[in-house]
Amino acid sequence: MTNYRDLRDHLIKLLQGGQAFAPFETAVENFPFEMRGTRAPGFDHSAWQLLEHIRIAQWDIVEFSLNRKHASPEWPEGYWPKDDAPASEKDWQSSIKAIKKDLEKMRDVVTSPTTDLFAKIPHGTGQTILREALLIAEHNAYHLGQLVMLRKILGIWPPR
Repeated sequence: MTNYRDLRDHLIKLLQGGQAFAPFETAVENFPFEMRGTRAPGFDHSAWQLLEHIRIAQWDIVEFSLNRKHASPEWPEGYWPKDDAPASEKDWQSSIKAIKKDLEKMRDVVTSPTTDLFAKIPHGTGQTILREALLIAEHNAYHLGQLVMLRKILGIWPPR
């Protein structure tokens, strides 16, 4: 099997962000607790809802990629939290921690020389690890962009 070291390195940089979009850590850094449930004019979601959506969708993609028994949540209700705001600081931090953990899982899969990035996932319908890694990067970039725009509208960008 070809190693594709350069491709793996590019995927890792894309998953980490910070080249064409704000890295995850910067987008959530010092987000005031009292504003995490605020919906700005023209925005359908609060920061909490965006954060949780990133967490749920990324978890679903990672678990689908690695676990043949994984069952995805119902679309769309299973991918969005019902509440506008987190109940506590602990909930916010737990969501951030889970996002980082699942992103690290995907990075580990991508960097493993034993992972064939182009092989079809046996329990899928044609997906590959390459496609799923790109999907995470694209999805996260989209919603991180929304989070940054929300922060700009709320007057809390850049983080201080």
